[in-house]
Amino acid sequence: QKKKASAAVTADAKQNNTDEGQPQNATDPTADGNENSAIVIDTPISFGEENDESFSFARSSYRIDHIPEGDYVKIVCQLADNPSLLLLTTTPMGYSLSLFAIGDWPTDGTELHAAPSGHVLQDVEMSTDGMYILTILNGKLKVTPRQTIDVLALFADNDLEENIANAAGLHLNVWPNLEFQQMYKDAWRMLRDYFYDRELHSVDWDGIFDRYLPLVERCAKREELDDVLKQMIGELSALHSFVYGGEYPSPYHGDPALFAMNDVATLGAILQRSVENRGYLVVDIPERDPDFHMIDGEPMYSPLSNQVLKLSGQAGLKPGDVIVAVNHENVMDVPDIHMLLRNMAGESVRLDVLRMESTSKFRELREAKRRLLQSQGIEAAEGRSDILPEPLVVVPMSSGESGDLAYAAWEWKTRSRAKSLAAAAGFSIGYAHLRDMSGASSMDSFVRGFYPDYNKDALIIDVRNNNGGNIDSWLLDVLQRTAWMYWEGRSSNITTGGLGWDMQYAFRGHLVVLINEHTSSDGEGFARGVSELGLGKLVGKRTWGGGIWLSSDNRLVDGGIASAPEVGTYNDNFGWGLGVEQMGVKPDVEVDNNPKSAFDGEDTQLERAISVLKEWLEEEPVALPKDPGHRKDMNKKEGVDDGCSA
Repeated sequence: QKKKASAAVTADAKQNNTDEGQPQNATDPTADGNENSAIVIDTPISFGEENDESFSFARSSYRIDHIPEGDYVKIVCQLADNPSLLLLTTTPMGYSLSLFAIGDWPTDGTELHAAPSGHVLQDVEMSTDGMYILTILNGKLKVTPRQTIDVLALFADNDLEENIANAAGLHLNVWPNLEFQQMYKDAWRMLRDYFYDRELHSVDWDGIFDRYLPLVERCAKREELDDVLKQMIGELSALHSFVYGGEYPSPYHGDPALFAMNDVATLGAILQRSVENRGYLVVDIPERDPDFHMIDGEPMYSPLSNQVLKLSGQAGLKPGDVIVAVNHENVMDVPDIHMLLRNMAGESVRLDVLRMESTSKFRELREAKRRLLQSQGIEAAEGRSDILPEPLVVVPMSSGESGDLAYAAWEWKTRSRAKSLAAAAGFSIGYAHLRDMSGASSMDSFVRGFYPDYNKDALIIDVRNNNGGNIDSWLLDVLQRTAWMYWEGRSSNITTGGLGWDMQYAFRGHLVVLINEHTSSDGEGFARGVSELGLGKLVGKRTWGGGIWLSSDNRLVDGGIASAPEVGTYNDNFGWGLGVEQMGVKPDVEVDNNPKSAFDGEDTQLERAISVLKEWLEEEPVALPKDPGHRKDMNKKEGVDDGCSA
């Protein structure tokens, strides 16, 4: 029966065989009778005799090449009793399996013989011995032998009743210490094989393995293994060596309710406990750039801001107002107000507030009543003592959202301050801060900061605290654009909204890049590129010092990693590491931010950058080219011999 099924699967594909035993499209260049034909045809390829197994890999590759184009995820397997291939495919509904019938060599034909039924496919893998296909369909684990007849039965099993494994009581027993030893060996081996230097910085790597293995044998928990892995990887003296991830015991035991119960929400503001006011004083309510306030399509404001509360007919708070209660509980009865906000992110919460600085309809009514009483000769209390608590319904945000809001507010504040300082110094400036170099969000940050101000006198690109990524080459490419030609119409030029110059959006001013000790990885690569290409000056502090790049794909069995610095960098000037690895990028102008001053809102590094740019512009002003003067005079003057005899 299996032989009959195999023959049925491959019958149509075998029709593509040729008499010579070669694929049809591997034709003779002169087969059409015209050796000068303009039609491009395949070059004849020999795959050996039909029974020559030395060409098996080439034959398999040739078959794979002739599978029709599609959204394939992977080749699951080749059937055990014929060359047909089972592939995992993506569809609008998720995943599906596709079986392509392929005849025995020398055919090159393929045909989609069967398609899966309407079951929901969650996953598909092969057994460790390669003899069984394991699929999870509609939540059921189905085990299918890798034979043609069984695979066809898999597609035909609409009721999922055959070869279903009972996974209800399926558990995995792990001996932790043995697993730790395996992960240690895997981490050591992958570092040996992935590290950018095959000599491993001349370290005796076998000796390192023997040195730390006894410590691994004594590890009782994952955190202790992390400590040993960090010591082992530290022997290589290379940055971008991280140990993180994996399976750790959790006090929440995977229970979302337990996690939510201890997840602290915030009001997106800086609050200060005030005994004098018997509540929490609102010190500051962060505000981000109003032109770019959306985060993943959602507006990001403080729950106390007027932008949020006005939508429900309420008025926002201001610095100086006081919060005295949360959901009718006095905030002074707990050590911290956030204890009353646990598990409240995204939920409606009632605050009782004293509007010391802001106003509301309630306060306006009380003020009107007080004025009415005074007009009638009745004395009424005046001043802050008459301010009564008012209800305010807000929706707290998560701590992560609050952190992002605070960071975005700092970005906008720094950008505004840079423009203000530059205006006071007599020049125009653009400013862009990049938190990292990772993908679309970082590119968006650069686009928002650069393109609206590409025609300014100066530009600051702030990569302080940058976490790295891989877009440095794109940034450097944009900054290297050069203006070589200028546009001017009859009524417009660059100063009146005209086209400006070519290359379009080329920055013609002076560039300063702000760096500090937390600028890392690709942030350092960008700073080094600016310096090496002569695009600008660096101001701040020496950077982190990671000049060997990585892909972070050497994962361990529990999903953790002891990352291997995989890709070395070099040039003629600095050699290996670009003068970044273990050293960091040294700024042209070194200046530090005093922690206390920074906490108070000062930014000495930004102020120094403005000073550097002012001096630079005084020495090398940025100006448009000199007007060439009058256009061509095409008027022919009378009595002037122009040498024309016509």
